Amino acid sequence: MPMDSSIATPARTFRAHDDAPDTAAAFEHLAGLEEGPERDLLCEELVEAWLPMAHRLAGKFRNKGENLEDLRQVAAEGLLKAVTRYEPGRGAFESYAVPTITGELRRYFRDHSWDVHVPRRVQEVRNQVRAASREISQAPGSPEPTLGRLTEHTGLNENEVRQGLEAMDSYHSLSLDAALSAGSDEDGYALVDTLGTQDKGFDLTVDREAAKTGIRRLPEREREILYLRFFQDKTQSEIGAELGISQMHVSRLISQSCRRVRDEALGEEDPQKPQAA
Repeated sequence: MPMDSSIATPARTFRAHDDAPDTAAAFEHLAGLEEGPERDLLCEELVEAWLPMAHRLAGKFRNKGENLEDLRQVAAEGLLKAVTRYEPGRGAFESYAVPTITGELRRYFRDHSWDVHVPRRVQEVRNQVRAASREISQAPGSPEPTLGRLTEHTGLNENEVRQGLEAMDSYHSLSLDAALSAGSDEDGYALVDTLGTQDKGFDLTVDREAAKTGIRRLPEREREILYLRFFQDKTQSEIGAELGISQMHVSRLISQSCRRVRDEALGEEDPQKPQAA
């Protein structure tokens, strides 16, 4: 049976959220108040009235790995900003508050949820590359997206895509105890096992190079004594017998020579060297 054209189709209406209270009069009153206790109290009342809406917006981000109570706190801070900055003559409060609160939540994720600090531009590129990778991989049988396909899909250059791919590994860090092998616990090894250790040989090389100049400036006999002691591993008594001097004299010469070499390496003035008149 054909529909009677005289019956008008009811217009589609949009119902406001249950957490959107009617506070227009309160905001009008707030706009006319000067800074002071009365204004602060009214701001608190308005924040409390709109807090359910802020919690609802925070709930939209609950599956992103952050504690819901922390997200609600961030949303409440965004709500407070919206209440204090809102101007009634520029539209409904909800249309101003929602972007303000959502922006505060997104800023929180950008600044606090990354384990490694990444510049904002790189975070944005990372999001583009991640979205493009998902879209390309959605087709059945699609291979892993290549650098070229990601570049074409995102409109970014190759360097930016590479940055985005690297940033995808920066959102969460690995523990040094994390296993890297796909085998059993007995066969696997941890990330800490791949890290190098400090090579003391480098320090020894630096010390030797620093000492060369000072050793060259020593008298020939003192150079010979240091050579016999530290390179031939002879005792002070053996050196004294070989050079025809006492063991005590050998000990004094070694101490003086080492001090002069050290002072030369450190750029310090030799206290044994006579001062110019």
